Amino acid sequence: MPKGVTRRRPRTRAALLKAALETFAEHGFHATTIEQICERAGYTRGAYYSNFASKEELFLALFDEHSDRTVRRLAESIDALTAEEYTLTRLAELAARVEPDERDWYLVTTEFTLHAIRDPQAAWVLARHDARLRTEIARGLTLVLRRAGRELTVDADRFARLLIALREGGLAQSYVEPAELPPGSLERQFLAPLLEASTREIPGAGAGAGAGTGIGIDDATEGEGQSKRSGSDAVI
Repeated sequence: MPKGVTRRRPRTRAALLKAALETFAEHGFHATTIEQICERAGYTRGAYYSNFASKEELFLALFDEHSDRTVRRLAESIDALTAEEYTLTRLAELAARVEPDERDWYLVTTEFTLHAIRDPQAAWVLARHDARLRTEIARGLTLVLRRAGRELTVDADRFARLLIALREGGLAQSYVEPAELPPGSLERQFLAPLLEASTREIPGAGAGAGAGTGIGIDDATEGEGQSKRSGSDAVI
């Protein structure tokens, strides 16, 4: 491939992803055509198919991009905490934040989830991406709690499922009744007590242990012989 095309490819892909999210949110996943996405992005069908084989593949790329962006935003907030701020209440407050652009993503992912419930193949593929995200949540939460001097008393993957259910269920109600239940309200009220009930203090560990190091996603060692990863950089 010519070098100029190689340099343009990331920009083309980013423009198509942005256009797809906006169009999916406006018209719906099924109603949106590839032509509409290309028109909004300013590219041809050829450019589209050089990056994505189908709308499903495009959605999954959006899924991974959204997951990575959410993880990064929260990681930056957690890494900015001082040792004294590593409390369950403060961590819950950070996890409860909902960005203004989250509504569009919620509309898109909810429709695709319904599609996956009806289509076993789509369900299988979506479940693999969900599992990847849960792994990041579980691993990151485990390490962040360790910084706060606590550890989970329940299965980390199951707890990650509960966190996702709380998030998605709360947003469903918030977007229907925004005045009655602003986004993030349920997490702010119930996440800290939930963490309290599902964790215990680590003997001899003080709150804030290891905090404030500014470690990146590939900089911390979780255990001997394990891959290098950061705690806060992978938790939602």
